[in-house]
Amino acid sequence: MTGHRDQKDQSRTNQIRLRMLPGRYAVAQLAPDAPLPDWFDGPGFTAMARAEDELTLICLEDRVPDNIIAERGWSCLRSVGPFAFDAVGIVRDLVTPLSDNGIGVFVCCTFDGEHLLLPSAQEQQARAQLEAAGHVFVP
Repeated sequence: MTGHRDQKDQSRTNQIRLRMLPGRYAVAQLAPDAPLPDWFDGPGFTAMARAEDELTLICLEDRVPDNIIAERGWSCLRSVGPFAFDAVGIVRDLVTPLSDNGIGVFVCCTFDGEHLLLPSAQEQQARAQLEAAGHVFVP
C-alpha cells in the first residue's frame, strides 16, 4: 500500500493507541461484478474493496457462508485516532514490529484509522510485539 500513511520518516516513531475488536474476521473473495451479499452487512468492522478482477469483503467470519472463498481466523485491531490525515509512518510503525517477528498482517485503512487483521493464533504474540515497540492497548 502506498499512500499518505505509508511514507517513510526515519526521524520518529509514532506511539499509537490500539484496541482489539471483538470476534474473529474473514477476508472473502467474490467475482469482480458480484453484488454485495446480504450476509456482508452487520455488526463489527466491515470493509469492501472492488478491483477489476475481484471483490474483497472483510467481516465477522461467522457471517461468511462455507461455500465462499475466504481466509478465516483473523483477529482485528484498530488504531485509536484521530490522526492528522497526512500523518507520516502510521502504517509502517504498526506493521514493522509484526513483520520483523514473522507475523503477517492484512491492512485496511479508513478515513480516521487503521485496521490490522492478523492470524488469531498469533494475537498474543502480536500484542506483545506492538507493546514492545511502544504502542499502547486501550479498552
